[in-house]
Amino acid sequence: MSGAIELIVEGFVSLKDRTALDELRIQRRKLIADLDACTGIDSTSTVQQIEEDIIVIEAGLARLDGATTS
Repeated sequence: MSGAIELIVEGFVSLKDRTALDELRIQRRKLIADLDACTGIDSTSTVQQIEEDIIVIEAGLARLDGATTS
């Protein structure tokens, strides 16, 4: 699935759509909070995947930041 998020992030970066990337990151963080609130299920691997998505999203945001400061 990380391949999909990488393509999505790449699209938003090429469009210079910081708002979309921020919203994507917020949505992923909310998913983690919701999963952490669940009891009776082991969501460790899912949370790990979402955290990896957030890393990709933040790298895209950093690329945008670098593009605006150049």
